[in-house]
Amino acid sequence: MRHPADFALFAWRSGWVFALRSARLAVEPAEAAASLAAMALEKQRACAEGWLAASRAALRGADAGAVAAAALAPARRRVSANHRALTRPFGADRGRR
Repeated sequence: MRHPADFALFAWRSGWVFALRSARLAVEPAEAAASLAAMALEKQRACAEGWLAASRAALRGADAGAVAAAALAPARRRVSANHRALTRPFGADRGRR
């Protein structure tokens, strides 16, 4: 993720995920505690995975841009997956098995 547009897309998606999750919490307050705990755990996992990936890249002798990209990769993947899941039409993820 070295191009400025990549950072802009990441920031835009992050904002949307935050807004959509906030709206979902407001609509389903009974599930808020469990959802907030899951979100906190997800962020901790992404941070730990990013730290390990950045460490591996730095130990391989990668340049600063590659180390930063490795650090952000887990968060980018999660934000992208959350954005896709949250922007599906309501009910599209329910009832299918």
